[in-house]
Amino acid sequence: MYVCSCFGVTEKQVKAHADAGACTPRQIASACKAGTDCGSCVRRIQAILGRGNCPRRDLLDQGMPALVAETVTELGEAA
Repeated sequence: MYVCSCFGVTEKQVKAHADAGACTPRQIASACKAGTDCGSCVRRIQAILGRGNCPRRDLLDQGMPALVAETVTELGEAA
């Protein structure tokens, strides 16, 4: 099922990016552009991501934003 019609991104692709470490709609957008055109899919992406356990979110809560930024950058470069 398509989540983002603008860029043809499927729910399976969003889940794969989430499994690879993307925790926010912005990180999903960086990985595959979903949510960056009309924006109508952002709420669906949020629902897919849910409030599940996210190691990067946990690090940010512990006051380690530099490590989080570095990891997100690495994910973006891998995509």
